[in-house]
Amino acid sequence: MTKSVACAAVDLGATSGRVIVGSWRASRLELTEVHRFPNGFKSLAGHEYWDVPTLWSEVRKGLLEAKRRFPRLASVGVDSWAVDFVLVDRNGRPVFPVHCYRDVRTAAGSAELDRQGLARIYQLTGLPNYPYNSSLQLQETIRSYPSLAQVVKRCLFIPDYFNFLLSDRMENELSVSSHSQLLDCHSMTWSAEALRRFGIPRAWFPAPSRSPRRLGPVRGWPELAGTLSLLVPGHDTACAFMGTPAAEDHSDLILSTGTWSLAGCQSKKPFLGPEALAQRISNERMGDGSFRPLQSCLGLWLLERVLPDFNRRPNNRREWSHLIASAAREPAPAVLLDVTDKSLFNPPKMRAAIDAALRRKGGRAPHSLSGYVRLICESLGQGHANAARGLEQFAGRKFSRIVVVGGGSRNPLLCQATARASGLPVAAYALEGAAVGNLAAQLIALGEVEDLADFRARLGRQLVAKKYSAG
Repeated sequence: MTKSVACAAVDLGATSGRVIVGSWRASRLELTEVHRFPNGFKSLAGHEYWDVPTLWSEVRKGLLEAKRRFPRLASVGVDSWAVDFVLVDRNGRPVFPVHCYRDVRTAAGSAELDRQGLARIYQLTGLPNYPYNSSLQLQETIRSYPSLAQVVKRCLFIPDYFNFLLSDRMENELSVSSHSQLLDCHSMTWSAEALRRFGIPRAWFPAPSRSPRRLGPVRGWPELAGTLSLLVPGHDTACAFMGTPAAEDHSDLILSTGTWSLAGCQSKKPFLGPEALAQRISNERMGDGSFRPLQSCLGLWLLERVLPDFNRRPNNRREWSHLIASAAREPAPAVLLDVTDKSLFNPPKMRAAIDAALRRKGGRAPHSLSGYVRLICESLGQGHANAARGLEQFAGRKFSRIVVVGGGSRNPLLCQATARASGLPVAAYALEGAAVGNLAAQLIALGEVEDLADFRARLGRQLVAKKYSAG
């Protein structure tokens, strides 16, 4: 009998987290969601924070359930959103509250970088001036609390910190490190010049670690005795790219849709220069150090934040399907949203912010929730199309299709809007892209599959895409 290998993916998103067990047997991957829980930042005195202890307690609950249902659980890997971090002392004890990337505390530093030095920082790191970049967050923290330099030993990004809790190993994984605006895009090391520019101690960041690989056994947790802690790509987008059955000739545009919409491609080199900076192309890394240049825009966060303004809103998949079908019958909006508009990043009231954005462009606000859904999906479709055209310019090739994973893959209105606006066929895979990529990395580290190409080939034979025509 062919043996089955069970791995647990801890996949932490900005609005929800999940622990998913992947059972690999006879070249097929079977997913079992053992625990799902809400996540969200908390506001306190005008700032935004993550509730890390609660997140960890939910992860523990999920892993205990995974072990109960899969007694021979081989391994666990962690991925999460990027840029946020935990500052710890030499014993791994947090010494500063964990801010959320939607906090406005970096606004002054971001404006300062725009005025002076951005072109140089982009040439060094390949990252545009996102106000949530780790560089700006750390700069603000150190400027506000300079004495922290005396007690902080390490800066661990969110997945790095959870890996430490599992393995007692402090390592900065490469893919999540690459979104900090501190990693040298011409090597595998931190940029000394970027660290100096933002006033960040070099000692906080030892050399980043490539993934996937083994960290060691889970420590201090008798219930998980015999389970390995594995270093997988820490950034959930890097995992989503791994978990996408994309063509190995790099002819596909990969679109990961969720809270954010992230459109990217695979490349051996970064896309740099003034035009790339003008288009805000972000040269992020895979775990092995290769590049995945991408463009990001606001995603289904827009819809998530509009819902509270309506008394009747969907609570299950059937009601969501009904709402999306109703939205498809709405007239096409005459004016679309700019899904890179900073005013929609984290407004107190999303509906009011959308209405104001439409008025500035001479448009009218929808009258119903289904009208907002149609507006948001059409606007995101155009945003995806813009990203595809921009990336084609730098890749020097035309994409043959757009491959969609993530929550938006289950939204036919969004997928069709993307195909129509881009002029490219869309293949939507209704799978947890980040979790699947996390599991792929674990299977590679365990030696169960040879490499990513091997995994994608096997996964592609198992999955069926829902296709949307550009016509």
